[in-house]
Amino acid sequence: MVDYDRDSVLSMPHTQRTTLAAPPHETGTTAPLIRLLVEWASLLLMAVMIQGCGLVVDAVQLVWPIATNELDAICARGQVRVGMAVEPFQPFVFPAIYTDEGLRVTGLDVELVREITAALSQRCSNTKPIVPTLHLIRFRNLFLELTEGNLDLFVSSISANVPAPGRIGLAYSNPYFDAGGIGGITARPDVAERIGANIRRSSESAADGNTMTSAFSGLTVAVQEGTSAQFYAEANLTGINLVLCDSLPAAFESQSPPIDLILGKQPVLDYTVRRVRKDWRLLRLDSGKPLLLTHEQYAIVTDEESYRLRRFLNDLLFRLDKSGRLTDMRQRWLEENYAYPRRAATEGLPFAAEKMPQHYDQGQCRLADNRSR
Repeated sequence: MVDYDRDSVLSMPHTQRTTLAAPPHETGTTAPLIRLLVEWASLLLMAVMIQGCGLVVDAVQLVWPIATNELDAICARGQVRVGMAVEPFQPFVFPAIYTDEGLRVTGLDVELVREITAALSQRCSNTKPIVPTLHLIRFRNLFLELTEGNLDLFVSSISANVPAPGRIGLAYSNPYFDAGGIGGITARPDVAERIGANIRRSSESAADGNTMTSAFSGLTVAVQEGTSAQFYAEANLTGINLVLCDSLPAAFESQSPPIDLILGKQPVLDYTVRRVRKDWRLLRLDSGKPLLLTHEQYAIVTDEESYRLRRFLNDLLFRLDKSGRLTDMRQRWLEENYAYPRRAATEGLPFAAEKMPQHYDQGQCRLADNRSR
């Protein structure tokens, strides 16, 4: 109900005062309808006259409610815009390849996107299924693209529990992979032995910061720029020559400077040295377990205010986990033997190639600064 004070009522036109004073019930005439129309017109007129006040929005919402959310927007578009790193994080994201059907990308994260779009299609109940529109872009640009509203979500083995500058306004789903962490690899046996000896001298079962600082001091350590490995090295390791690389393949090829050690996502490094770069070795404890500098959980990233989408994703991940589907997916990509180009040809997803950097350009490496950290 709208309150009118005496001065406001007296300042109204005669016809409008008559409308307000009319008896509430009249039968046998069109007066109620006319009165209702006049009343709505008066409300809209008052809203226009007091622009700048919150009542303008309130009045418009009374007539045309603003009813939309991120899930409804996806359903209306018939597309979900998904970001993915163009740099390989095998087996989560493999390098894009050319197939008979065109450019395709595959990996555990790609299969997860398939599950997401299938669930969205069921939720939207459209005549046509929801289509995933993949944008393969530089890892460090994924966060910017999301905050600028160009993506609905992105996924590329993103660490959900790693604080990082420049990631304001983002939110993370429940983890779909919780066995992650930062590990290291080296092609030099003497480096592996030196680090192992330092850990053996420590009384801790897991290497603490002081132990790793001593073990890594003087080494040239490469990390992919913008990843949790960079943030860890900058925060915890001193006395190293830190090298920032555009990708993991760039770190392998770096000759200026030559790399002693690469830090990165342990599951990615483990897959890489077992399947791709067998001349490198994973850093391990005496027990044979991989050396982990920290634990990480990988999650889907959304805008901070995409509450409905995030609840939808969390519910989907819960159901995939309870059904055993997530376990099967992890085993299929991390443990089975397969040729990823074949999987890309049969189950890979197309992507927006016009936004992708040069396919074979894995970037370069450069010293973080001119001083040892």
